[in-house]
Amino acid sequence: MIWLASHLVVVFGVFLVGFAMLFVLQQRRSPQSAAAWMLFMLLLPYLAIPLFLGLGFRKQSKRMAPIRFSPIIHPARKAHPMATTLQAFGIPAASDGNELVLHASPTESRAALYSTLAQAQTRLDITLYLLADDPSGRAFVEALVEKARAGVVVRLILDRLGALRRPKAALARLTAAGGEVRYFSPFLHRVSKGHFNLRNHRKMVIADLTQVWAGGRNVGDEYLVQGQNWIDLSFGLQGPAVQTYIDVFSADWQVVGAAPTASLAQVTTLGTVSAQLVPSGPDASDDPLHDALVCAIHRADRSIWLTTPYFLPTEALLQALATAARRGVDVRIMLPQRSNQWIADLARGAYLRELHAAGCVILRLRQGMLHAKTGMIDDLAWVGSANFDVRSMLLNFESALMVYDPETVTRLRDWFREMEPLCDAGIIHSSLPRRCAEGVFRLGAPIL
Repeated sequence: MIWLASHLVVVFGVFLVGFAMLFVLQQRRSPQSAAAWMLFMLLLPYLAIPLFLGLGFRKQSKRMAPIRFSPIIHPARKAHPMATTLQAFGIPAASDGNELVLHASPTESRAALYSTLAQAQTRLDITLYLLADDPSGRAFVEALVEKARAGVVVRLILDRLGALRRPKAALARLTAAGGEVRYFSPFLHRVSKGHFNLRNHRKMVIADLTQVWAGGRNVGDEYLVQGQNWIDLSFGLQGPAVQTYIDVFSADWQVVGAAPTASLAQVTTLGTVSAQLVPSGPDASDDPLHDALVCAIHRADRSIWLTTPYFLPTEALLQALATAARRGVDVRIMLPQRSNQWIADLARGAYLRELHAAGCVILRLRQGMLHAKTGMIDDLAWVGSANFDVRSMLLNFESALMVYDPETVTRLRDWFREMEPLCDAGIIHSSLPRRCAEGVFRLGAPIL
């Protein structure tokens, strides 16, 4: 009987591996990613199969409805080529008449955030990846409690992984005051469906359907208190582009199990900024942000300036940047000398060496954590929640605001130039063991 049981285990294992490999081939993946998963399954099936079931899915179920975008009022009179490309992916058109205020310092960002909360009279819709259990996080929730008690509808989405250390007592008071708190991708529920790897990394506060506070900042002391050596960018937005933020929140609210809500933006302020919100994530059949950036990098003929805390690009983005540098385009990549994720720091080394050899300028912030996620390619720029890495481009629910007007692009370039004197240029020589470790991490990256 022992031989029969062993035989059945082997047959079941072969069947399971074959079924999983067929499933991998049906997914929208790069050939490298598919090959890496299949090799992993062949070599270590009893480890690879459980990991694939928990982490291997890159897109949500077809039963999940895509984001339902509302019509954009005041569409851009002259569409930028990037805006046209994004529209081909189903992204709403760019709009003219927006007002955008960048927040470079924690003090500016905190003041703008609380101003947004204070002005809300009827509704606050909020999505955060991380809400810290520290003075800033608790004060933020208490401000929401006061709004809920005043009759304002408060709806808060937190990512379950990012909100592990959340201010639980304050959130309980918010719920008691009438606010709604929901969690994105609860662990047990999503692991069983293979979606534990898909996180909501968006950050936005929408007040009264008229204005948005968004960008790369979460809510916590690191992001909102001066003197934390944490460099980030957020912004305040009013105008027609707010509509897409409303649509994205409505879709996320439905994902966390609530009834869908469709609302139209109340456009009260008309500015001079041409903008277009690009939501990206597992709820889209394609990868609009990633693919549009690849296209824009190949089109660039003057400059490509990037800031990101973590740099683990896809092969398509890596080769686009290297090719651009060899064509004579001014490619600069700014990142922290040491981030808050040592694994990401180790994994990025092989990519940076390749780009440095191709002629890209690598700028390493000497002190502090650079957390801003921005980019400027010729006459367009973006700022938002997406890092320049595989996870943000292909796995997470993200949002990036594309801006096309010369004034805003110039402001972002000026901010970049102000940061350059704080950086060292070039790459640090790595020992042979470290280079080997970096190569291993790069080899494993496609498994994502």
